Amino acid sequence: MVSLYWKEVNAFFSNLSGFLILGVFLVSIGLIVWVFPDTSVLEYGFADLEPFFIYTPYVFTFLIPAITMKMIAEEKKSGTWEILMTSPLTPAKIILAKYLASLSLIIIALVPTLIYYYSIVQLGEPVGNLDHAGFFGSWIGLLLMGAVFAAIGIFGSSLTSHQMIAFIWGVFISFLLYFGLTALVQLNVMSPIALFLEELSLSFHYQSMSRGVIDSRNLSYFLTVIILMLGLTGLMIKRK
Repeated sequence: MVSLYWKEVNAFFSNLSGFLILGVFLVSIGLIVWVFPDTSVLEYGFADLEPFFIYTPYVFTFLIPAITMKMIAEEKKSGTWEILMTSPLTPAKIILAKYLASLSLIIIALVPTLIYYYSIVQLGEPVGNLDHAGFFGSWIGLLLMGAVFAAIGIFGSSLTSHQMIAFIWGVFISFLLYFGLTALVQLNVMSPIALFLEELSLSFHYQSMSRGVIDSRNLSYFLTVIILMLGLTGLMIKRK
């Protein structure tokens, strides 16, 4: 399992596309946070990283499926999936290794953004004038959101042998879970179950964590969705 984990991590960085994906993420987030006038924290007049936490989920919706799209689909296309399934590793361990590799890559992408925290702390008047609990609550929320999107992406990759279709599945399900359910609530088209739909949405729990309070209900939600998606991945693998 460990060797498969490292195989996936090394495969991501073995070609230019891996660095390109991470580079696009960091550059796009950097432009949003520091450059674009409508979102730049330098235009806010006070120390706050709200634009970073508002717009990163949008970028994640495309970034993470780009990371996970080849995890299973590429194995199927190249014919190595059958070999992998006959190895001593159980399907659960194969899925877990690929999921943990994806999650590690997401963490690698997120860690450099901690420099934003240091920068804003230094820019504050006085220095350090920042809602530290809110920042780290939101940052952990982003990490958990990434973990959910990674599980969704792995599931999407299990549905097909084509990377682009896997990418589309990952984007679609991630978008639906984060934006779609909230949009239905806001449109008031399903008012009888609006509260239920809102609590099912990823954005509801992410925004709750951004208040700086790590609630067990939010953690349970993220963990449940991750287990559900990985469980569905296992079912898809067994079906095929």
